[in-house]
Amino acid sequence: METPITRIPRGDQRPVVALVAHDRRKDEMVEWALYNKGTLSSCTLYATRTTGLTLQSSIETPIHLLLSGPMGGDAQLGALIAEGRIDVVVFFWDPLTAQPHDVDVKMLLRLAVLHDIPIACNRSSADYLVSSPLFAIPEKYREDRNRAGPNYAPWARYRPHGRG
Repeated sequence: METPITRIPRGDQRPVVALVAHDRRKDEMVEWALYNKGTLSSCTLYATRTTGLTLQSSIETPIHLLLSGPMGGDAQLGALIAEGRIDVVVFFWDPLTAQPHDVDVKMLLRLAVLHDIPIACNRSSADYLVSSPLFAIPEKYREDRNRAGPNYAPWARYRPHGRG
């Protein structure tokens, strides 16, 4: 018997965007969010705590705050991705600084790819995502993922070595 999965309510046309930035990338995230303030104001936003608090005062848009990343916020966000409750992740991670919660960072990246959630890790890719005409129609992608069920990523199934 399959476990029921919490999904974004049908008919919700607002893209659900998760925002995360490591400490050395928070200023860049604020600059990016200010530049895209109009677009982000039409989204439902989630963010890890420190990132969210920094952004709230800058963009004046409501943000659902999770725990800070090292205190479990990355894991909370991973759960939201696995439950199908996030449409896009903007994660400005710091590739030059070792993170004490590096396993959580890798888990977040892995889950976004596994569940076919677009993830931007720098300003250029984030700009491409939010400026795409597809960004404004998240319902189509939610339906595709929901229709496919829990085995959405067939390429991720285990295949023994030497077998196709």
